[in-house]
Amino acid sequence: MEKIVKQLNWFYYGIMVLTLIALCIMYYMFDKGLYEPIDPMSELGKTLQYVPIIAALIGIPLGLYLIKWLKPDTLDKYKDLAICRIIMVGGSMPVAIIFFYLLGAHRPMMWVAAMAAVAWYFTKPTVGKIEAEMKPKDPNQEDY
Repeated sequence: MEKIVKQLNWFYYGIMVLTLIALCIMYYMFDKGLYEPIDPMSELGKTLQYVPIIAALIGIPLGLYLIKWLKPDTLDKYKDLAICRIIMVGGSMPVAIIFFYLLGAHRPMMWVAAMAAVAWYFTKPTVGKIEAEMKPKDPNQEDY
C-alpha cells in the first residue's frame, strides 16, 4: 500500500504544481498587460464565470463520493478511482485561477479556487485512508 500512496502522491501534488504554474503564468501575463482582461459584468464575462463554478459544483461532490459509490474490490481499481478523485476534485483549482486573471482579478473566482483547495485536501492519499475505503462493509452495520 505504501507504493500506491507514493504513486497517488504524484497526482496529488501534481495538481498543486499545475495550479502554481497557472498562477505564475497568468500573473505574469496580467502584470505585463499581455492580454485585455474581460469585464466580469459583460455578457461574455458572466458566461465565462459559469465554467469554473460548474466544474467545481460537479467535480467536487462527484469526486469525493466516487470511491464509496463504485466500491473498488482490488488495489488497482482503487488506485484508478483515487487518481480520478484527485483530478476531479482538484482540477477546478487551476481552472478557477486562470479565470480569476482572465476576468481581471475577479474575486469570486478566487473563492471557487479556495473551495476546490479545501476539497482537494480531503483527497490526500494515506495508508489509513486506503485501508478504511477498501475494508469490506459489515452487513450487520446500519447504513444511513
